[in-house]
Amino acid sequence: MSKTFKIKAIVAISENSVIGKEGDLPWRISEDLRWFKKITLGHTLLMGRKTWESLPGALPGRENWVLSSKLQSHSGIKVFKTLDNALSATIKGNLFIIGGGELYKQALPICEELFVSEVYRTIENGDTFFPSFKDDFEIEEKLFENDEFALNRWIKKTPKMADQ
Repeated sequence: MSKTFKIKAIVAISENSVIGKEGDLPWRISEDLRWFKKITLGHTLLMGRKTWESLPGALPGRENWVLSSKLQSHSGIKVFKTLDNALSATIKGNLFIIGGGELYKQALPICEELFVSEVYRTIENGDTFFPSFKDDFEIEEKLFENDEFALNRWIKKTPKMADQ
């Protein structure tokens, strides 16, 4: 059976690559949250347990999947013990990796596309970071920019062929 979905990630990062502080986002930017909803509606979201616990509940209009060895499946979410288990399940739309830091680290090598909100702030004492990605991805298009952040769509760079 061939893969009919794309693996993507969506993230908001500070100028110093912080994505989390004390189990939560270090900012609240309503325009960025609107973009997150617009981009991910109708798709499958995969998140780590800590990201799930930071949410008020399942995000409506999307499949909510959690990667965890501790949680049990319950109303509104499906739980997978490994990334491979999640990838072999039936995915609605595309698969969006939405955090946290450990899951981004695992999944970034298999992502084809990234939606990155680059927040114009430096966060002191952040405790969760987005892995380095700019060597493997390039900006395909700028989707939005204002005084608080820029949202860019990045795509995986095509590997260069070695000289024969």
